[in-house]
Formats: sequence, structure tokens, C-alpha cells
Amino acid sequence: MRQFRPVELDAYLKAGHTPTLLDVREPWEAALCRIPGAVLIPMGELPSRAQELDPDAETVVICHHGVRSYHAARYLETIGFDDVVNLSGGVAAWADEVDPSMPRY
Repeated sequence: MRQFRPVELDAYLKAGHTPTLLDVREPWEAALCRIPGAVLIPMGELPSRAQELDPDAETVVICHHGVRSYHAARYLETIGFDDVVNLSGGVAAWADEVDPSMPRY
């Protein structure tokens, strides 16, 4: 599985790439801060809601620090998603490296 640091993902998006951004945090976390355009499917709901995602689309999985997203990305790979990327460091690193105005928790 590939991994992006936030600065890499930011540059990738600015270059015109349009992966599915999948946020696997809880709703209360997403209410505090989120990367624009991310689809929220909490990790615990992923097995029952994975059919909402396109298994052929490039999917970048996002969480708070990159641990849940790593596990969610591995899960997606086991059910047939071929192009999955983990956001290493999660939204906490996004706030540090890309958007210092993003609220932290």
C-alpha cells in the first residue's frame, strides 16, 4: 500500500488528481476538522458501507494520526480495492504541514 505525507497529498490534489478521500474518523472528529471533499465513513461502519465506494477508484484513507486509516486501507485491499493510499500522519499532520489554521484535537 502506498502512503502519502500531507504535503505530498496536497501537491497531488493541486496537480489535478481526484482520488476519493475517505475519512474513517468518527462524526464528532469530522465536525472539529476535516480535509475538504472527504467522504465520512467511520471505520466501524466500513464493512457495511464499503459498497458506497468505487473499488476501482484511487482511494486515500484519512484519520487522526494515520493508524486507523492504515488498518482501514488494509481492509479495503482485502475486499478488492486495488489503489489504496494511507495518509501518513492523518489530519494532525495535515494541520502541521499543510493547513496551520485547521483546528487540532
